[in-house]
Amino acid sequence: MRIREYEIPDDLLYTKEHEWARFLDGEVLVGITDYAAKTLNDVVYVSLPSQNQTLKQFSSFGTVESIKAVSELYSPLSGSVTKINSELTTHPELVNQSPYDKGWLLRMKPSIPAEKKNLLSGKQYGELVSSIE
Repeated sequence: MRIREYEIPDDLLYTKEHEWARFLDGEVLVGITDYAAKTLNDVVYVSLPSQNQTLKQFSSFGTVESIKAVSELYSPLSGSVTKINSELTTHPELVNQSPYDKGWLLRMKPSIPAEKKNLLSGKQYGELVSSIE
């Protein structure tokens, strides 16, 4: 789905803070949305948690720094980090170029699967983005 110039894949779930969650084989891939990437403009640095770090749903786990601002990153679910995207250390621009593919932030193992119900569908997230501008 597209809302203006923003891509919003229907197969993902979203936070109100503009992170996405893709459920894969008992784990969840996490990134920032196309809306967030385009709003930030040129990402120059990404600060991510360490592997095995425990995250709580909707709590901050890192930052994305652009030429415009520094923005907090929020976990879509509670769980432990199983992998971070180390490519972002040397190529933070991947967040802008490919937010749903090469620019993912981390992979995590959710500890409370029922928290999934607290996330937005693609349609709900699209309505949120539409209401912002």
